[in-house]
Amino acid sequence: MNYAPRLWIGLALGVAICGMLQTEAAAIALRQDGAFAVAQAMIPPTGMGDADKAMAAAHMAAAERMNKRYPQPARVGDLIGYPVLDDNGRTLGYVRQVARTADGKIELIVAYNSWCGWCGIGARLIAVPIEVVGALGRQIASLDMSPSEFAAAPIWNGSDATVLGNDEMIKVALARR
Repeated sequence: MNYAPRLWIGLALGVAICGMLQTEAAAIALRQDGAFAVAQAMIPPTGMGDADKAMAAAHMAAAERMNKRYPQPARVGDLIGYPVLDDNGRTLGYVRQVARTADGKIELIVAYNSWCGWCGIGARLIAVPIEVVGALGRQIASLDMSPSEFAAAPIWNGSDATVLGNDEMIKVALARR
């Protein structure tokens, strides 16, 4: 029996099913009896929604969550210009500077624009604690800070912080989608 036509039809059908399911991963296999099987992997996002934050804060501090995300050394200058993404992959802003507060905490200074400003035009600078983000390739993922918290964050004035130089090294957690 010739399985070639069934294979192509099955693959096209599988691709369509995967698109409809809007999953991040799916596999299509041809069984020995000639039928197709679709396996779906639901990969949850690594960030948290507003409802999850209160529960997580009650169980584990942000610094402790960061340490469980395998923090890696990163050069400050390499982070400048990276987009900061929410759980849906939308850009919340761009890293403009990295600063150290008077109490030694590291913050990303992000040009945030609630109306999706182009190239940071009309954006306001806000401080984002390094514990609530993770490196996602050449992007920064907002893991423990929701878009509503970005919108409510005060404007960064830098009065009690020192801007770090491009060659300084900091630790950034890893993220995955």
